[in-house]
Amino acid sequence: MSVKFDISFAKSAKIDGGLAIQLKLAGDGPAAGAADVDPAGIVARAAEIGKFSGKAMTTLDIIAPEGSPADRLVVLGLGKADALTAYDWLKAGGVAAAAVKSMSKVTIFADAPGLQVGGEQVAGLALGMLLRSYSFDAFKTKKQDDEDKAPKTVKVTIVTGEHAAAKKAFAESEAIAGGVTLARELVNLPPNALGPVEFADRARDLEKLGVDVEILTEKEMKKLGMGALLGVAQGSARPPRLAIMQWKGGKTKDAPVAFVGKGVVFDTGGISIKPGAGMEDMKGDMGGAAAVIGLMHTLAARKAKVNAVGILGLVENMPDGNAQRPGDIVTTMSGQTIEIINTDAEGRLVLADALWYCNDRFKPRFMINLATLTGAIVVALGNLHAGLFSNDDALAGQLSAVGEVTGEKLWRMPLGKDYDKLIDSKFADMKNTGGRQAGSITAAQLLKRFVGETPWAHLDIAGTAMNSPANEINQSWGSGYGVRLLDELVRAHYEA
Repeated sequence: MSVKFDISFAKSAKIDGGLAIQLKLAGDGPAAGAADVDPAGIVARAAEIGKFSGKAMTTLDIIAPEGSPADRLVVLGLGKADALTAYDWLKAGGVAAAAVKSMSKVTIFADAPGLQVGGEQVAGLALGMLLRSYSFDAFKTKKQDDEDKAPKTVKVTIVTGEHAAAKKAFAESEAIAGGVTLARELVNLPPNALGPVEFADRARDLEKLGVDVEILTEKEMKKLGMGALLGVAQGSARPPRLAIMQWKGGKTKDAPVAFVGKGVVFDTGGISIKPGAGMEDMKGDMGGAAAVIGLMHTLAARKAKVNAVGILGLVENMPDGNAQRPGDIVTTMSGQTIEIINTDAEGRLVLADALWYCNDRFKPRFMINLATLTGAIVVALGNLHAGLFSNDDALAGQLSAVGEVTGEKLWRMPLGKDYDKLIDSKFADMKNTGGRQAGSITAAQLLKRFVGETPWAHLDIAGTAMNSPANEINQSWGSGYGVRLLDELVRAHYEA
């Protein structure tokens, strides 16, 4: 069942029942707030018996502590103070959220002895709680008591000397949580509930936050010459859409930063049909578009001082009598032609036209596209890193650095002219796949042909956007990967 946290910040709090959570550094003295909630010294005795040392992300759980005003007391280990990162504070919040269980009232003492805690760290702790609280249960109809049907709300008070700074920082944390939740929700939705039109409607919803939204139909894309994107869509009864979102938070004269997302709402592989086993996971093949719309939500909700463009190429790849065939040649908006070797190499076709359109219309400072593009990147990197391809060392370096901050890690992969030979075609300017060897790289090489000299990065998130391992801040099949990463990129390097 989903849990909603009502989080506030205070300099002090009177404990009257409920759950109290204290933070403790490894090997340090008593946990924060011990005198308030542990007058009988229960924690020290329990820690000794339970061999609890404060190791990072471990907990000591004490039910009905003797002499304490709290009904339950949890001590949360942070590890060594000099090793704590921003991502560790997020994880600590996730661990705290997991400890809540059936409690409706929680007090967290965020100021651990021996540790300098600022408002950003406390807000990070709160954000971790929000991220951990998400679960996808919209389609579950199992009968429950009336009391359990409504979303559970837990009142959380975080006690810290930096309560004012934490409250200010948390306003942005809520915007981030909203963007991540939106991305997760879209990836988790079943494909019969989320087609290209429905996805475009979700983009239109961002107008409530001040985002300018345009939706291009099949007719308009045909006029623009988007033959690659339309070729993928032609086998589906559900029409394609191109969603263009603009957040204008910077100066009018400033060129925008741009983000482009692959939005294949379901991918059968088309005529080159995928094996049946696991095909249901292809509802998540729009994870790139989900990250972009989640990012645009976040930037608008926190009133980011930047001009940003988000573009979603929204299609469904189906095998019917009108579907494109291996051997077809399509003409892209750029005028370049692509021979279709495998209709399951469809995401790069969608992105080719979306990237060209973005670059041609908006002349952005940079373009970053996100896509669940290749299974090859999962073979190479597993579920722990996304693949990073770029024509610009500075942009690639910025992305790698912010990935370390947010815990959404990237691994840079090579690009080079020699790989272009693998996608040379006898009949067209290029072919849409170079075969099994270097599959992720040749896909990136194709995309590179549609970005010109604009600084560009391609993030292959096939292993991280969906079915990624559960962790302290995410228990959902759809992870929302990329939202926090790109928000941090904008915040650290591109806001006025």
